[in-house]
Amino acid sequence: MIAAVLVVGFYMICILELAALRWTNPPGTAVQAQRHVEAWLHRQPYRKRQTVVPLSRISRDLQHAVIAAEDGRFFQHHGIDWKEVDRLVDRDLEEGRIGRGGSTITQQLIKNLFLTTHRSIVRKAVEFTLAPLAERILSKPRILELYLNEIEWGPGIYGAEAAAQTWYGIPAARLNREQAARLAAVIPSPLRRRPERMNQYSAEILRRMSQTGW
Repeated sequence: MIAAVLVVGFYMICILELAALRWTNPPGTAVQAQRHVEAWLHRQPYRKRQTVVPLSRISRDLQHAVIAAEDGRFFQHHGIDWKEVDRLVDRDLEEGRIGRGGSTITQQLIKNLFLTTHRSIVRKAVEFTLAPLAERILSKPRILELYLNEIEWGPGIYGAEAAAQTWYGIPAARLNREQAARLAAVIPSPLRRRPERMNQYSAEILRRMSQTGW
């Protein structure tokens, strides 16, 4: 009974915050809190670098590169890309294992806002239930804007503006196609990857962008 009440309470808080995000930006996220705690536990310094900017001040090339890399059907689905889910299930059945991947940008936003980077069935279940709600509450441009402003791009680096300033010394609005593709290539593993090393994957992202007409 107590567990059910806690679950309901958690979902109510998430829904209320999603509603508020139509007009406001979050003061922080669960993943940011996780990184702060991890740094404290390991007695390492932690400095958060983040400057929230509107979508209009984020390079179109970066917007397109991130969509091409992370969620090619972003504008077609409603939070869950069932075609991608079916493809991954078929692949896993053929290979006899449970793989990874398939999370849409909306699911990844839910993870960053309310969950942690630790993989679990519970986390996936929350993503699957909250992502469609997020799409009903928020517009696609707002989801993309929040995502690009909140995700990690390196240790303590959150959002496109901080990433552009840290890795290239320019504002996010001035990122070109090559820089955008390299930053998008970092997203799956931001604490280990560096844009300058992402030659092969950034080339693949540029190819996807061209195929889409970007």
